[in-house]
Amino acid sequence: MTAPQACVPPDPALVVKTTRKWLELAVIGLNLCPFAKSVFVHDQIRYVVSDATTETALLVELRLALSDLMQADPDRVETTLLIHPGVLANFSDYNDFLEPADALLCDMELDGVLQIASFHPDYQFAGTAPDDIENATNRSPWPILHLLRESSIDRAVLAFPDASNIFERNIALLHQIGQTGWDQLQRRIMTE
Repeated sequence: MTAPQACVPPDPALVVKTTRKWLELAVIGLNLCPFAKSVFVHDQIRYVVSDATTETALLVELRLALSDLMQADPDRVETTLLIHPGVLANFSDYNDFLEPADALLCDMELDGVLQIASFHPDYQFAGTAPDDIENATNRSPWPILHLLRESSIDRAVLAFPDASNIFERNIALLHQIGQTGWDQLQRRIMTE
């Protein structure tokens, strides 16, 4: 599924609404990430909708979002989704941007403290074809940089001893529902 493209930037409220619906129906509904439900239910996710239209502007917003997450009380804000519908709609450009994003993390001396996970409407793992269903594990309605606390990941992994099997389980599940099932779910996310 490709992110909706328009001359006018999408309404931030719509961006958050579809992102929340994606979390609810795909990430949590299909249990693609068993760690997501708790922070979603406890409203500990900060949704930041960027109005950036250039990579430079997005890096500035990423710096601010990383700093804000570090300063936030983890009981109130456990994680941040930096959603950027106006820049990096092309997956190749998005993928290339992850290198300067990680470099920023290091420059801020947050490597090992925070990490950036990647989600994109056209996400494609290396060695897969664009239409391979396993790419759906990281496909979101909008390009997203997911900022996570390393300590949260460590706690989650301890709580889920089979965490190393999540990716394989997700691929099996997606093959079971198939492209038709995934497309139906995406339509629900974008229209409900």
